[in-house]
Amino acid sequence: MSLRVLLADDEHLIRGALAALLALEDDLVVVAEAATGPEALAMARAHRPDVAVLDLEMPGADGVSVATSLRDELPHCRTMIVTSHGRPGHLKRALAVGVRGFVPKTVSAQRLAEIIRTVYAGNRYVDPELAADAISAGDSPLTAREAEVLELAADGAPVAEIAERAALSQGTVRNYLSSAVTKTGAENRHAAVRLARERGWV
Repeated sequence: MSLRVLLADDEHLIRGALAALLALEDDLVVVAEAATGPEALAMARAHRPDVAVLDLEMPGADGVSVATSLRDELPHCRTMIVTSHGRPGHLKRALAVGVRGFVPKTVSAQRLAEIIRTVYAGNRYVDPELAADAISAGDSPLTAREAEVLELAADGAPVAEIAERAALSQGTVRNYLSSAVTKTGAENRHAAVRLARERGWV
């Protein structure tokens, strides 16, 4: 019996190469491919794969969001994330929603095939280096609202615009930004955004 795999990655070259290499494995069959989060969900509903291999960053919805939906809709489908940005916060979010594998895109196709089998068997695999980074970075000190406001400030938007987008008063936005800057130990909100992104907190 072949193990049915869904591949979701917005980089066509990477996805195509992976599909071709996984097809060489006797027990694996790539039943569907997707380039966006919504497309990955649609393909999963249509083809009901055993394992969904999801890129962390995709248009429409990221891999963790797709994994969350699959957990609720297709509980038999195991999920794993492949990423070129293994930030600690992303790993923690992924594990919290039941993702069984978290691997860098530098992994070989043969190793990926082994990890797919591991995940399908009900076990978990997290790249050791990514796990070590997550442990050393610690949990996010930001509240959900602080993280949201900080993310809205990422493109340099003025306080008035952030307040409008977040449906908050300008004073409240300033308080959240000030608190986020203090908690991250950054010198200003731009540095706070950069640091929070590096650690996967936003």
